[in-house]
Amino acid sequence: MNDSHIVKAFDEELAGLDARITRMGALAAQELEDALQAMRKRDAEQARAVIAADAQVDALEHEVEEGAIHIIALRQPMANDLRAVIGALKAAGELERIGDLASNIARRVITLAKEKPPKPLKKELKRMGRLVVAQLVDVMRAYVERDAALARQVWERDEEVDEHYNALFRELLTYMMEDPRTIGLATHLLFGARNLERIGDHITNIAEQVYFQATGERLDEKRPKGDVTARLMPEAPKGGDTDRDVE
Repeated sequence: MNDSHIVKAFDEELAGLDARITRMGALAAQELEDALQAMRKRDAEQARAVIAADAQVDALEHEVEEGAIHIIALRQPMANDLRAVIGALKAAGELERIGDLASNIARRVITLAKEKPPKPLKKELKRMGRLVVAQLVDVMRAYVERDAALARQVWERDEEVDEHYNALFRELLTYMMEDPRTIGLATHLLFGARNLERIGDHITNIAEQVYFQATGERLDEKRPKGDVTARLMPEAPKGGDTDRDVE
């Protein structure tokens, strides 16, 4: 096989990785949109469909891992090509977590199907959800186009997601303090909002990786974070995964 054939095969393998990442991003975004719609409508059936759909995202992550291992072992990529392979691996991991967090939101919907959240809380969750979905769509476009400027914009907007979470957190605490009967409902909504905030963090991780792929440089500035709720929340057990829901 001559060099041109080898280069062509290598390019096709890299394109295959990108195609899987693009598909993962589309599925994760749809999963998140459906979970948020299920929450607004208190639709338990739609929530169950979201949970079932997450298997597709998981399967694609495995395909990306296998493809990346194959490329590294067979092609021994360097420089830009190596960044592309490692970037795909990292993006796949972040997208898999986004899918898991969307499923966590859907699980909350099943629990809350017969509850009716106050309208102000529903509106704030809806605004936060729309912002996070838009962030995910933008970061995937940045990934496909290797657009460093757009990746940086997504990275900088993470603080806005945190601000929405802070507002919701305070409002939910107020509801719980004013009426203890709302504690159960408010706690589920709080976990739903926390999952959205964590999705925003994973999106920001992808943005950082896209920026590195496109420029070969790291975003060295301090990550913009506006989440001030940590000091009000109980400390997570050491060694635990704070992304995972405990049902």
